[in-house]
Amino acid sequence: MEMKIRLGISACLLGEEVRYDGGHKHDRYLTDTLGRYVEYVPVCPEVEAGFGIPREAMRLEGDPNAPHLVTRRTKRDLTESMLAWAKKRALELEGQDLCGFIFKSRSPSSGMERIAVYNEKGMPVKKGIGLFARVFMDHFPLVPVEEEGRLHDPKLRENFIECVFVLKRWRECLSRGKSRRGLINFHTNHKLLILSHSPKHYQMMGSLVGQAKTFTLDELYESYQGMLMEALRLKTTIKKNANVLQHMMGYFKKELSSDEKQELLEIIALYREVHVPLIVPITLMNHYIRKYDQPYLKEQYYLQPHPIELQLRNHA
Repeated sequence: MEMKIRLGISACLLGEEVRYDGGHKHDRYLTDTLGRYVEYVPVCPEVEAGFGIPREAMRLEGDPNAPHLVTRRTKRDLTESMLAWAKKRALELEGQDLCGFIFKSRSPSSGMERIAVYNEKGMPVKKGIGLFARVFMDHFPLVPVEEEGRLHDPKLRENFIECVFVLKRWRECLSRGKSRRGLINFHTNHKLLILSHSPKHYQMMGSLVGQAKTFTLDELYESYQGMLMEALRLKTTIKKNANVLQHMMGYFKKELSSDEKQELLEIIALYREVHVPLIVPITLMNHYIRKYDQPYLKEQYYLQPHPIELQLRNHA
């Protein structure tokens, strides 16, 4: 990467004492591990909207599709103030080149899903979205988003961070200027990564790139970007990864000895049966790529889509 990746984040997750009670929700993984590779842009909706610290606790009430932000004790409706600020803040964030956003879970302003919305009888229904989170996601539909709670799940964490790194590489591709050759090179280097997320999108995007000359550059890039982020939202699975590994073996038809081929097949089978994590067959595949100097596979981001130090492929 030419420079650190920028991620938006709920400020309390960085340890900032901005919660309604003057506390924080510091997440050590986000600051101490992921923080080595990203630059955070902290946002606290309640403080930035002028509600102060400390402040009365709030909750969502009414229609889950268009809820109101209401203080719990005094019943002040702060919806208009929050939405006005959120729309202005989203415009400001356009200039930050964000490649993702990490929201605070269960927050009436920042939670991205399953937020409690209370009806007229005071009964909660977990179908809401925090007011700022909704504005952000509507304004930046292609930017990956997650909640810190969901990032404790190894697969969700891996998928989010992979999306972030791919989007950063895509932005760098765009910064060099639009060209058909540039897009073809980007796609070629990401083909197996795309295949691991969605064989359907792999075929669709291959067809789009194959017909690149029939589109204007703006049309080509807009269509490709939409398909790319749509594909990455689909989670990788053991079955899809095993399919990619088998596909990669095809590039060694003439080079691998029978023993090497058998070893690779056995390791892929162990991964398929959840006896070893993905890093094991990937490590062996990298060994053969270096040993036989396989030019196409050497350029595939699938083999290392993010820093190995994050250990995102070490879970079985």
